Amino acid sequence: MDKPSNLLLKLSRRLFDDSTAQEQFIQALTQPQSFPTCIIWCRQKPESLPFTVTTATTWQPDFIDCVSPGEKPGQFPLHEDGYYYCLDFSSVFAASTLLAISQPIATILDMCAAPGGKGIFAWKALQPELLISNEVIGKRLGMLISNLKRCQISPTAVTNLDPQMWSQRLPHTCSLAIVDAPCTGQSLLAKGDKALGCFHPALINKNASRQKRIIANSAQVVAPQGYLAYMTCTYSIEENEQVCEWFLARFPQFQPVEISHLARYKSHLTTIPCYRLFPQDGMGAGAFTALFQNQENMNQTSLNKQLLNLEMLQQQQIFPKFIN
Repeated sequence: MDKPSNLLLKLSRRLFDDSTAQEQFIQALTQPQSFPTCIIWCRQKPESLPFTVTTATTWQPDFIDCVSPGEKPGQFPLHEDGYYYCLDFSSVFAASTLLAISQPIATILDMCAAPGGKGIFAWKALQPELLISNEVIGKRLGMLISNLKRCQISPTAVTNLDPQMWSQRLPHTCSLAIVDAPCTGQSLLAKGDKALGCFHPALINKNASRQKRIIANSAQVVAPQGYLAYMTCTYSIEENEQVCEWFLARFPQFQPVEISHLARYKSHLTTIPCYRLFPQDGMGAGAFTALFQNQENMNQTSLNKQLLNLEMLQQQQIFPKFIN
């Protein structure tokens, strides 16, 4: 994008009151810069690395490294052998809300999983008894399964189910649901990629409606005292803060969780604690993230019944592909 569109200019004014910040945001999208690659160490980190890494942020977990600019960690045998998974810092930023979870996590459902990075981060950070990686779009299953196998993520299952099917058949069964929601992908522009129509109100509203449907169905899968993480890689308020506000209005049993290590990135566009990374920060193309906890209580008999249903559905091959 050589010249900012009127829709981009309008978005910049909605996001920032300060004209300097508006200009920096527009420049980041019209004159994209390269961002460093991060890696999740899925296996024991070797003492000697074939690439150099940068100084870690204060909150960065020890299983994450950011490689130095110009390095291409995906080209080394360690990557092929599954020692690490490559992703950008924006994804690490978004998934880092999960670091605020201190209680044991039994089952994680990654509702929109492909290509797998957020689920792998959750698996490494929380060490669940089971990671379920769900992907509705069938043609994306191949890359998801390949990444989970290569990185030896276990125990995990891959599913191809609509979120509504999850909410109807397996309510209150998962300790954590991750919704890395499909979006307009406006941050692709900061990487120099294309995202056709990403600022058009019709496309934004279409994605926001889909996001609300997904998060609503995902909420019903979360067990009492469990968590729901919501993330996007777009900037529009309709797909981010407004989805969170809509969600809390309809599911008041969920409460937002303050993420202390992201305090400086707290969104000023809502009173809800949620967090944004912008491309002009120079760390990644951009991300939005929020974490919610289900404050409901359920007696153990009811919860055990739900878990029994989960086991029965496993036996009925609702989980078509297991990765071991």
